[in-house]
Amino acid sequence: MTAAASINTTGPRIVRAASMPAETPHVPVVMAGAGACGLTAAVRLRDAGIDCVLLERDAMATGSTALSSGFIPAAGTRLQKSLGIEDSAQMFAEDIQAKAHGNAAPHLVAAYSQAVGQAIDALEQHGIGFEVLDGFLYPGHRVRRMHALPERTGAALMMQLERVASAAGADVLTEAVVRELWLNTDDLVLGVGYQRPDGTMEYLGCDVLILSCNGFGGNTQMVSELLPAMAQALFVGHVGNDGSAIAWGKAMGARLADLGGYQGHGSWVTPQGALMSWAPMMEGAVQVNSRGLRFHNETQGYSEAAVHVLDQPGGIAFNVFDAPLLALARTFPDFVEAEGAGALKVATDVPALATLIGCDAETLVNTLAAVAPGAPDAFGRSFKRALNAPYYAVKVTGTLFHTQGGLDIDAHCRVLRADGTPLPNLLAAGGAARGVSGNAVWGYLSGNGLLSAVGGGWVAAGTAAAQLAPG
Repeated sequence: MTAAASINTTGPRIVRAASMPAETPHVPVVMAGAGACGLTAAVRLRDAGIDCVLLERDAMATGSTALSSGFIPAAGTRLQKSLGIEDSAQMFAEDIQAKAHGNAAPHLVAAYSQAVGQAIDALEQHGIGFEVLDGFLYPGHRVRRMHALPERTGAALMMQLERVASAAGADVLTEAVVRELWLNTDDLVLGVGYQRPDGTMEYLGCDVLILSCNGFGGNTQMVSELLPAMAQALFVGHVGNDGSAIAWGKAMGARLADLGGYQGHGSWVTPQGALMSWAPMMEGAVQVNSRGLRFHNETQGYSEAAVHVLDQPGGIAFNVFDAPLLALARTFPDFVEAEGAGALKVATDVPALATLIGCDAETLVNTLAAVAPGAPDAFGRSFKRALNAPYYAVKVTGTLFHTQGGLDIDAHCRVLRADGTPLPNLLAAGGAARGVSGNAVWGYLSGNGLLSAVGGGWVAAGTAAAQLAPG
């Protein structure tokens, strides 16, 4: 499939040329990255009878998706309707903008909120057995629209997406790190150069290129420059988030957008290193710092919670909850793993809980006494009930999961030049492009990462198919 060349020791770069190297093979569409974005695009392309190749840097297709819980928000799906859930792309779009205070890119909000439902329906027809999460609402969502596999893991989602894409006839080439984008003087993408494990470069020509690759969360220099609040935070995303898409964009004169947007998480179990779902928080759990004090409204969102937690003494907090909420937490595999590793602490009463946390008992007594039904508290949160003994606590910190800014794109996922005109055959979605979270951490609505990946991959594939259509 490939033409080989000498070792390339450079990072991401743009190569200007009239043509690809001699004897370079060619395929209609190449996806740089085989995460949820690239695989979703591949399914739609193959359903349209279009050949495509996914170039994946790792030995297995995992990416940021595999590290997530695998929850995809989607509205108006057949599954929702079968459950009697009244939802629509318009409602979803309104929820996205409400969380972003109106600062999310309107054209992408409209495109993705519509497309992701279509993608879920199509993937379900291919045999992916989605469920709609029941029993709680994630922050900012008015109705139940989180679609997940029974395993409730991103790894399971990735396995299913790769299975479906491969069965449909998409080719996934692993251990192929895209280093070079080849463009002619008219900005037409000719193909890519990718690096193999032995360091040699191979080449593949294409008619359309979809950047379905990465953000920049793993690039410490870029994080320090663009996301100073996360400069010292633990990055728990995929190492492939190295900022390659942004580097290519800068080199070719593309426009960048929303580089201050990102997904944080305020519930990373430490030191065990696992994610504790925010679902218990939404149902009545609270976070206290090492002094036994609450410090924010936990129901506002787990992304901005990362900043709040990192602002506390030592950059840590404790998730505090009771037996009914423990039962809810145990429905999530990541928590079960963390519990098995010793993360869960139990106390028979509040003084014992204070001892576990290392805080003043009277302070904690007063903190938990305020967790009771009634008017909104000083943080603006209302509670349905009090927490009851025995009490449980898990030590957590704030982390950076994924960036939400990147190449600026239009509603068709076409990459835009600095003057706003689209490049002829270069598309981007998922982590490579701007998302729908605006330009700040508080704009992230639960699931926006996979919304941009799955919805964006679906849109990009549709655009690619249209560009390849005769005439």
